Amino acid sequence: MAAIHITDIEAAINHWREKSPSPDGITLAPELRALAEVYALMVFHHEDEVDEVGFPPKAWAAWLDWYHSTPDTPCIAICSTSQGDDQCKGCGRTFDEVQYWPAMTPVEKRVTWRRITMEDSAWRFNRYAERAREAEPSVAEPEVDPDDDTRWAP
Repeated sequence: MAAIHITDIEAAINHWREKSPSPDGITLAPELRALAEVYALMVFHHEDEVDEVGFPPKAWAAWLDWYHSTPDTPCIAICSTSQGDDQCKGCGRTFDEVQYWPAMTPVEKRVTWRRITMEDSAWRFNRYAERAREAEPSVAEPEVDPDDDTRWAP
């Protein structure tokens, strides 16, 4: 069974801190509270992974919301498994991971993402890193009207 790594919990917490900031610096959004409870238990018990089975429903929903904001696949459209390699030089996934990716659960995909990130040998992390950045969702910059003098008013 796949397990969620503590760094994914931290990333989900940061996602929710940005998405639902505390109105008073003390109160947490319900999603943040649910993830923080899981995180606190992991730290208390010195665990760096938590099994997806038995994950509290509110924390699971919050984690999934974060997960859906991340890139789905590490693919950079240079697949050497189609040329017979056991591991893709482009993304770092094994032949089986490439083949079964659509059927994998979100947690199984994150386990694969963590492995290829830790290995840091795939071209997506070096030679073709710009392709990986292009594939990631970008945050739109707000449009600024250069003739609008009100934005400079004290």
